[in-house]
Amino acid sequence: MGSSSETKQNSLLSSGPGIQRTQYPYVTGSSVVALKYKDGILMAADMGGSYGSTLRYKSVERIKPVGKHSLIGASGEISDFQEIMRYLDEQVLNDNMWDDGNSLGPKEIHSYLTRVMYNRRNKFDPLWNTLLLGGVKKGQKFLGMVTMIGVNFEENHVATGFGNHMAQPILRSEWHENLTFEEGVTLLEKCMRVLLYRDRSAVNKFQIAKITEEGVTISQPYALKTFWGFKAFENPTAGADGSW
Repeated sequence: MGSSSETKQNSLLSSGPGIQRTQYPYVTGSSVVALKYKDGILMAADMGGSYGSTLRYKSVERIKPVGKHSLIGASGEISDFQEIMRYLDEQVLNDNMWDDGNSLGPKEIHSYLTRVMYNRRNKFDPLWNTLLLGGVKKGQKFLGMVTMIGVNFEENHVATGFGNHMAQPILRSEWHENLTFEEGVTLLEKCMRVLLYRDRSAVNKFQIAKITEEGVTISQPYALKTFWGFKAFENPTAGADGSW
């Protein structure tokens, strides 16, 4: 009798730590920029993965197709994005198993992601990502964003991370609904070039993806032409106040 009570007491004293939560992300991706164009959706992202402040990985694909009609891009924690892709693959598989001639569209996928992100936020265990979801189904173009706490909206052009501050002004100024594919790519490249200059986590290795009624196409990685001879780059502290 004494032995069992002693064992119970020891087990209580030696119990492990409580449930742990992710306090901050480890390997992260930077900005994703997307817009509607005449025939569908275009999305761009670099391929950098930062381990803290170190640009550790340079071949991280952060744009993925989802089913037949959707395209997703993510900034934030790479492992959490991989977990989200597992959720989405399961949803697409379950949908295909019905074999009813229908398939999940971008609006349904976007709605599902809002529930997933908000649910994890309520558990105080969020998925540390900001997601862009675009697609085309039955001639209807869709483009939306979901944040790590479930905030969501639809828009004609969206951006995450630094892109929300530096690319959006360019998009507001130059976007219009009749953009051709070539004009859309040029506009995205302009945004990504500005981010490359200004965001330390950006790397000069990009992918641009498009989705139309015909399906998804994701480009091979490529680099942009850059110019680093600006006077502001050569002497960035000129005219700055302080002793530094």
